[in-house]
Amino acid sequence: MRYLLLFSLTFFAVLSSFAQTDCSCCNADHRAFDFWVGEWRVTNPDGTYAGTNIITKEEDDCVLREQWTSATPGYTGTSMNYYDIVLKQWVQLWVDNQGQSLYMRGNLIDGAMVLQSEAVAGLDGTTRYHKVSWTPLSESKVRQHWETSTDGTTWVTVFDGLYAKN
Repeated sequence: MRYLLLFSLTFFAVLSSFAQTDCSCCNADHRAFDFWVGEWRVTNPDGTYAGTNIITKEEDDCVLREQWTSATPGYTGTSMNYYDIVLKQWVQLWVDNQGQSLYMRGNLIDGAMVLQSEAVAGLDGTTRYHKVSWTPLSESKVRQHWETSTDGTTWVTVFDGLYAKN
């Protein structure tokens, strides 16, 4: 009887250790951008509709996938966002249906996720830096502020969106 009890306890201990999953992306660094996850209605500062954005966690919660649909008919885009454990930074790769892409990196700064690109040439031939910040305003609102600069010091707002959860 004692051996049966010992065998049962050992069996269940081994079984429970297999049932536990190793979550590679469950630490605070990997969850720093989770405030952006959700289905969002996005408006401009004047309250006009800008589009919808769906942010989901993919790849065992290691990737945030963005699916943007603009209020302007025919414009969509997607991005993959992840915490790079080697760089110790968040990375975003954006690609849209116009053939444009953008690569940015950064981290949380004063509670906002701030990602910035290196200097990249635009369709007009002008080289610009891009800086995008996402600031959680509440559990159901996030502000996205996108700025560009030709010199890396003087910034101009190109998009200022208020995200409200659907």
